Amino acid sequence: MKPHEIETQSFAIIDQEAGDHGFSPDAWKIVRRMIHTTADFEYIDMACIHPLAIEAGVAAIQSGCAIITDTNMARVGIRTVSLEPFGCAVSCFMADPAVGKEALERGVTRAYAAVEKAAPLVKGGIYVVGNAPTALLHLLDLIQEGAAQPALVVGLPVGFVNAAESKEALMRTGIPHISNQGRKGGSNIAASVINALALIARERT
Repeated sequence: MKPHEIETQSFAIIDQEAGDHGFSPDAWKIVRRMIHTTADFEYIDMACIHPLAIEAGVAAIQSGCAIITDTNMARVGIRTVSLEPFGCAVSCFMADPAVGKEALERGVTRAYAAVEKAAPLVKGGIYVVGNAPTALLHLLDLIQEGAAQPALVVGLPVGFVNAAESKEALMRTGIPHISNQGRKGGSNIAASVINALALIARERT
């Protein structure tokens, strides 16, 4: 089978097994990609999509926004070909030498320091967290201070320390967000959310 045939059949299987999921058509496009990426139907119950998230994300992409990721894995997982018509740039500062130096000197994680570097660049854009709870928590602090103003936060860190807690903190805010409850998540699933939003943006043009 060709790649597009495999994907089409996979989505058909997901649709059949999911049954009456209760999501709107666009929200289901996002959750279905979460399931497709992980083969985990628990995302039907875990996924949390803020009422304004899809509109905010699509509008940001259509405006050619900056998309910042917390890991290079998330960055390379985003299909830039789908974003090219809009002129969106996808960046990650984890490997930036200045970020590494700042983190070492201050005794903080690279993810923490990378958020500070990205903050001025993400105004009206999308910040994607698929790995580091410290990145999400610090991003929320900077948003509260007015130092970062993303249009959308995709918050899907994975792990046992502060992953669930950081997502709960995100969901308590009024910030448009796409997240999930619990410890599950990851860079691959965070990238899949952007890929879904990009396809929705292209469908609406």
